[in-house]
Amino acid sequence: MKKNNIILSALFLVGLSSCQKYLDINKDPDRISESDAPIVQLLTNVTVNTGFAAGSDLNRYPAIIMQQFSGQTTGGESQTQQYEKYLIQSADVNNLWSTFYATTLNDIEVIIRQANTQNLPYYRGVAKLLKAYNYHQLVDAFGDIPYSETQLTSANTSPKFDAGSTVYTGILATIDEALADLALTSTALAPGTNSTIYSGTFATRRVNWIRFGNTLKLRLLLHYSKLNRADCVARITALVNQAGVQFFTSNADNFEMPFFNVTNRQNPIHQFDLSRNNNLFPNKFLVDLMNSNNDPRRPFYFTPFPFSSSNYVGAASADPQSINYSRFHTFLRGAVTLAGTPNANGSLNALPAQGGITYDGTAPIRMLTFAEYNFIRAEAAVYGAPGDAQTFFQAGITASMQSAGVAAADISAYITANGTLTGTEAQRVAQIIGEKYRASYGVMQEQWTDWRRTGFPAITRVSNAVTTAIPRSLPYPQSEIDANKNAPPQKPDLLQRVFWDNP
Repeated sequence: MKKNNIILSALFLVGLSSCQKYLDINKDPDRISESDAPIVQLLTNVTVNTGFAAGSDLNRYPAIIMQQFSGQTTGGESQTQQYEKYLIQSADVNNLWSTFYATTLNDIEVIIRQANTQNLPYYRGVAKLLKAYNYHQLVDAFGDIPYSETQLTSANTSPKFDAGSTVYTGILATIDEALADLALTSTALAPGTNSTIYSGTFATRRVNWIRFGNTLKLRLLLHYSKLNRADCVARITALVNQAGVQFFTSNADNFEMPFFNVTNRQNPIHQFDLSRNNNLFPNKFLVDLMNSNNDPRRPFYFTPFPFSSSNYVGAASADPQSINYSRFHTFLRGAVTLAGTPNANGSLNALPAQGGITYDGTAPIRMLTFAEYNFIRAEAAVYGAPGDAQTFFQAGITASMQSAGVAAADISAYITANGTLTGTEAQRVAQIIGEKYRASYGVMQEQWTDWRRTGFPAITRVSNAVTTAIPRSLPYPQSEIDANKNAPPQKPDLLQRVFWDNP
């Protein structure tokens, strides 16, 4: 990890204003201090990097493993095809790890330290929520990770790896600290349009951050359901019954990153589809699952194949090289600005210059949604936590479909046909996770976490797998093993479980 590069991501933003300062000949001009990085711009960097990371490698790997995306190619074996047969190697996660640790988490710690010094509780609260969110993604992907000794720059360039359970305890406490900060009355500097997530006047947006903190805490507590069900239910019950607690109330509360129809500011899934064209398609498992009950989200999730039909066709691992599949559509890529021209067989080329559809790239990256909140509450209620599982189940379906743009009549018809929980506890959980799986299309990693916790949806190992079972964690990055003397040995395989994935 690049522990010394505390504010690299801020340099571009800081550069122009810092040129106006007089040169101090006793100060190394190549060494930027924390105080030189404006907290306002640091928060922009953190929210931008959090949003882009949520649509990048740690989005793709789980979506491929969980058979929502399929790795394909039109010439030679692509990296995405290797990932689909579970060939994810230590070098593949170097950039992912570095983005989290050397950029995002470093900047977050600088914000927290500056907020402490300048007495800015709202900046500190927002930064701590972002810290909890980013660290939980690392635990869920890798297991044990550096935590308690990180972000100390040259004071410790080889931080120890803490147990995943220890990190979870720490980030749950961090969320509580953040919520306490956000509950304060303060006239000090507060985040505003400089935050690309929940952008706007903080007097209006503060409630969104508070609802996010509590809903994130629900997500993390549900992750304990396999490890210790009784404790999970007790802690969720205590949180839900807490006086004045606020959770997501609509899709307007979604923790998501907006994007724009501007070069390098478009949705990263969309950008990947253009730069690595024909490397990813919707997966046959997800498409067939949605075909089985005529899911009305399909016209928003996928393009038809053939294009003039109402059929949707997904790709699968080991399929012959082809583009004769449905493609990602508006839900992941944004609005259509120029219709495509299909090939004679009804397939679509990837690039607009070749007749592919032109999208504006403005689809948000959805990181924690109102739909997920409802499915969390539904599953927890099945286990014995407060609330009516049926009501939350239907609310989750509704929220997901509204987010996709489905008409009210189609939502109502779908719920009439598919919205009733029945059977044993396991069968009801399978229904909830099945719908949550559909709703989590494009959400970073949570569908993989749900499968590891519950076994649902019932995906099967791909036919050309290089491992004996479906992966349960990612390998440690080779860059960390090489640079950190306290790093553990590389995992023997991808079947090593994170702490909450109790066998």
